[in-house]
Amino acid sequence: MFDWLLIIYPYVKAFHVMSVISWMAGVFYLPRLFVYHAERGANPAEPASSFVIMEDKLLRLIMNPAMVATWISGLTLVMTPGIIDWSLTWPWVKAGCVLGMTWFHMWCARERRNLAVQKAKSGRNYRMMNELPTFLMVGIVLAVIVKF
Repeated sequence: MFDWLLIIYPYVKAFHVMSVISWMAGVFYLPRLFVYHAERGANPAEPASSFVIMEDKLLRLIMNPAMVATWISGLTLVMTPGIIDWSLTWPWVKAGCVLGMTWFHMWCARERRNLAVQKAKSGRNYRMMNELPTFLMVGIVLAVIVKF
């Protein structure tokens, strides 16, 4: 039934890695834009509208499609028979971290909307939140590579 998945598995895996790289680039950069927006957006030389445009395009054109592609390719990999042993810890750690990354993505989308209407948090707050995807990424990579 799923023999075709075994045939396309390496291609789906490669597409998954490319999607994850694109998604993570956005997840790392968007909160940095939030810091600049919160701290410099009131400066007339750097109007907040420039940040709103950059944040919107990053989220809509790069992050959202990359997240969807990551999820679709990841679920396709999970459905491939014999690839994942769910009795081990690592797939559950990875799944939890991916859910955390998805929550962070949604948090970024909400903050982008807030910043567009001048409801900014402090630059410090955005700097602190910018560390969360790093911890989640470390958990994902360790789980997948070490397979504990």
